[in-house]
Amino acid sequence: MPAPPIISVSNLSKTYATGFSALKAVDLEIKQGEIFALLGPNGAGKTTLISIICGLVTPSTGTVLADGHDIRDDYRAARSAIGLVPQELTTDAFETVWSTVSFSRGLFGKPKNPAYIEQVLKDLSLWDKKDTQIRRLSGGMKRRVLIAKALAHEPRILFLDEPTAGVDVELRQDMWQMVRRLKESGVTIILTTHYIEEAEEMADRIGVISKGEIILVEDKTELMRKLGKKQLTLQLQQPLAALPPALSDFGLKLSAAGDEIVYTYDTKAERTGITTLLQGLAEADIRFRDLSTSQSSLEDIFVSLVKERA
Repeated sequence: MPAPPIISVSNLSKTYATGFSALKAVDLEIKQGEIFALLGPNGAGKTTLISIICGLVTPSTGTVLADGHDIRDDYRAARSAIGLVPQELTTDAFETVWSTVSFSRGLFGKPKNPAYIEQVLKDLSLWDKKDTQIRRLSGGMKRRVLIAKALAHEPRILFLDEPTAGVDVELRQDMWQMVRRLKESGVTIILTTHYIEEAEEMADRIGVISKGEIILVEDKTELMRKLGKKQLTLQLQQPLAALPPALSDFGLKLSAAGDEIVYTYDTKAERTGITTLLQGLAEADIRFRDLSTSQSSLEDIFVSLVKERA
């Protein structure tokens, strides 16, 4: 039997007093030990969804189970399974790195474990800054401290809300190495991001949210298979009223003006079918002036999905 999902969201909605509907009947299951990327434009509902799962915002309807615990009825147990790295840098400026991270562990009632805190700080390249006040750190170092605080109580689930927005390339690389190590240790990671290449590189599955609705959840490899599709566009010498039946097997699309044929093919397939198509066109006496190829990216898929729902 497959393991139960570590996070289960059902029929989750959030409408604010102003009447703004931030989430609409969201259903989502996140598997134990996966990296799940939640993509969506600004205002799509990413942060609201995370805030509800983490118990920071009360939903209007629906239920959330985190590690088997209801986030409302069994708040402490659910919340102690979760680490959250927020977008905003909010830390006690006059505390040292060591004391603020140790304090975060104590908040969840965990016994002191200096060896564990030391390891977290070393993993995040913060060990040499352990006695430095937060206010004296650079923005990138403060971001590392937020991650250390989120990991201080050894959570099984880690939320990263736009974790690399505005950080330098070196920190981004460090962060992804750490995320991979956490995944190997069994931690489930959910990240929201604007950086589509980040989701491509890191995620096992990708969810797309738009206007408060989850419009797609798919394995990254399946999405990448779609990405492997290329389009060949042929500009015809003479417009066609219709495609000849002999070419029906190719799934061609004829432009509205009849002057372009578009052929979509899989770059990862053994045969693209282009040679056969060109032979078929010659036999049908269809001549073209020019041809070009283009490949869709995850960004294209994302944009077209969001547009479809607009």
